[in-house]
Amino acid sequence: MKIFPAIDIKDKKCVRLVKGDFDNKTEYQISPEEQAGKYKDHGFKNLHIVDLDGALTGETVNLDIIQDIVGKFDLKVEIGGGIRNLDSIQKYIDAGAEKVILGSAAIKNKNFLKEACEKFPNKIALGLDAKDGYLSVSGWKENSNQLTLDYLKEVNSYGVSRLIYTDINRDGMKQSPNFDETLKVAKISNCPVIISGGVSSIDDIQKAKNLKNVEGIIVGKAIYDGDIRLDELVKEDA
Repeated sequence: MKIFPAIDIKDKKCVRLVKGDFDNKTEYQISPEEQAGKYKDHGFKNLHIVDLDGALTGETVNLDIIQDIVGKFDLKVEIGGGIRNLDSIQKYIDAGAEKVILGSAAIKNKNFLKEACEKFPNKIALGLDAKDGYLSVSGWKENSNQLTLDYLKEVNSYGVSRLIYTDINRDGMKQSPNFDETLKVAKISNCPVIISGGVSSIDDIQKAKNLKNVEGIIVGKAIYDGDIRLDELVKEDA
């Protein structure tokens, strides 16, 4: 099971949101670079980064931070947040990102997802953020009116190399991930799935290991709040 410790960046700081709500955020007194260094020092190999400024603006606002982290720490970084065109994808790949996560833009425009997968083989991850079975877009502010599983069936053949499934109702709540819905997604998906949203304990990670076609799990708030210790978490990383 790959463990992806998370860094969400807003105004050059590490933050965590509750259910994606920008008005319900916690700022932490550590820079994204320092947090990445901490993960590297503990032996983690993968890193999940969300550029929340990018999610709001559609620009590669924190590209310099991504370059810095990849250059200094040699971590396998997946980056998401407001990536809406091929130029932005290219910038992140040039910065050294292993995977670039497409979310809202891919849900609103399937052709963009298809084109990205064709132009950047094995580099595109798809972020599906769902609430009550429906996909949400635009920083989780809008319901797309598309059922998660229906959308996935439509784009399953495009060549996405990784799928990140987040249950918005669980995100930042530390009430355990939605394993039932994740399993439905993993059963259909042509590519490996990463679970996101709600991880609260090592038990959640051990439970995730038993799910078929699930290759990893993202851990965020539980690390920052001290519920999961990094030295314990890294033992689950493979």
